[in-house]
Amino acid sequence: MNKPIRRVSIFCLVLILALMLRVNWVQGVQASAWANNPHNDRTKYDRYAYPRGNIIAGGQAVTRSDFVNGLRYKYKRSWVDGPMYAPVTGYSSQTYDASQLEKLEDGILSGADSRLFFRNTLDMLTGKPKQGGDVVTTIDPKVQKAGFEGLGDKKGAAVALDPRTGAILGLVSTPSYDPGTFSGGTKDDENAWKALNDDPNKPLLNRALRETYPPGSTFKLVTAATAFENGKYQKPTDTTDTPNPYVLPGTSTALRNASATEPCENATVQVAMDYSCNTVFGKMGAELGGDKLRAQAEKFGFNSDQLRIPIAPTPSYFPKDSKPDGTAMDAIGQHDTRATPLQMAMVAAAIANNGSLMEPYLVAQEGSAGNVISTHTEHQLSQAVSPATAQKLQQLMESVVQNGTGTKAKIPGATVGGKTGTAQHGQDNAGLPFAWFVSYAKGQDGKQVAVAVVVEDGDSERNEISGGSLAAPIAKAMMQAALGK
Repeated sequence: MNKPIRRVSIFCLVLILALMLRVNWVQGVQASAWANNPHNDRTKYDRYAYPRGNIIAGGQAVTRSDFVNGLRYKYKRSWVDGPMYAPVTGYSSQTYDASQLEKLEDGILSGADSRLFFRNTLDMLTGKPKQGGDVVTTIDPKVQKAGFEGLGDKKGAAVALDPRTGAILGLVSTPSYDPGTFSGGTKDDENAWKALNDDPNKPLLNRALRETYPPGSTFKLVTAATAFENGKYQKPTDTTDTPNPYVLPGTSTALRNASATEPCENATVQVAMDYSCNTVFGKMGAELGGDKLRAQAEKFGFNSDQLRIPIAPTPSYFPKDSKPDGTAMDAIGQHDTRATPLQMAMVAAAIANNGSLMEPYLVAQEGSAGNVISTHTEHQLSQAVSPATAQKLQQLMESVVQNGTGTKAKIPGATVGGKTGTAQHGQDNAGLPFAWFVSYAKGQDGKQVAVAVVVEDGDSERNEISGGSLAAPIAKAMMQAALGK
C-alpha cells in the first residue's frame, strides 16, 4: 500500500472511531438529557402513543386513556369525576405538560420507568401492545366524596389522614377544575386553560397542600402541647391565672374573647379550650416564649420543607424573633403563624396517635397487577409529644366536641375530638374570617381518622362565621365516611 492510500485509510479510520465515540456519547451519556429536553417534541408524542397507566383510588381507576388516533397523538388523557380528584391526580395535557401525580409519576404511568424494563420487553416479545404502569393511591373514594360535596361551592380545602399510618384518605380543594377540558391540543383546550388561569378564584391552586392560612384557634392545640411538655401545667383541670381582658405584653392593647360572657377569667385549661379563650392561650404563649412554641410547632412539622407525599407541600410557618405581644398572637394562630390544611391534619393525627406523627403519603403502590415494583413503607416523622401529653390533648379535644364549640362534630358510636378556629385576616382584619375545624375520630372497631377543614368564604354573615358551624359538619361527614358510619 502506497503512502497516500495509507494516509487516507488512517484518516477514514479516525473518522469512524470519532463517529463511534460520538454515537456512544449521545446514546449513552447524553441520552437522558436529550430525552428530557423541553424542545424534544418526540418525547411528548411518545407519551401519548399508547395508553398511559391509571391512577387508582379505592380499587377503581379515576383516569382513562381515550383513543383519538390523531396525527401526532394516538391517545388523550381523561378523568373520572375530574374535579373531585384533580387535587390528587393533577393534570396531563398534550399542550400544557402535567402536574402533581400525573407529573411526578410520569415514568410509571408512561411506562418509561427503568423498573418496567422486563415487563415491557416481555410484552414486546409476546406482541402485547405497550402501556404504562398504574399508580395506586391511598385515597378512600367515600371520604373524598364527602369532603368534595361538603365544601360544595365554597372556597376551601380538606385533608383526611389515617393517624396510625399517615395514609392520606381524602385530599380536597375547591373550587376545582376538570383536567379533561384542556388535556388535548384544540382551540377549546386553549380557551379552557386560559379561563382557568384567569379565574380570580384560582381553581388550579391545590389549597390543601399549597395554600397557607392563619390557623386561628386550632393552633391552641400546639400551645397547650407546649405548656404540658414544658411543665407549665400538669393536667387539663389546672387553673390558669388569666385576667379578662388580657393586655398584650409591652402594649396597651387588650386581647379579648369572642364574647364577654364566656367563663375565661382564671379558667382551667379544659374550660379555656372548650370556649376557645383567646386570653388564656395568648397569655400562655407569651409566658412560654416564642422559642418553646416554635420548637413544639416544628415537632408537628412546621418550618420544614422536606416533606414529600410525593407532592411537595408548601411549608407551614411559625415565626422566630417575634416580640412578646406578637408571640401572644402567634400562640392563638394569628399574627405571622401560617399553616396548610395538611399541616393541621398532621397535628390532629399526631395527637390521636398518642404523640407519634407518621409521615403522610399518597401513593401506596406503583406498577401493574401482577407486576408491583414498589410498595410504600410507613415511616415516623417524629414523636411530636409524649404519650402522656397526647392523652391530655385528647381529653381537651373530646371535651370540645362534647361540651364546647365543636358539638356539631359528634358521631354516635365513635369517640370524636376536635378544635374549632375562626382566623382573622386581611388589612386590619377586613377580610371574611377563615373557618377551621381539626379533629379525629376513633371507631369501636379500631378504625381512626384525622381531618382538617378550612372554609375561606362562608356564605354566612361575618358574625355568624365560625369553625363550629361551617367547617365541623364537613369534617364530620368525612370522619363518618372513613369509619363506615
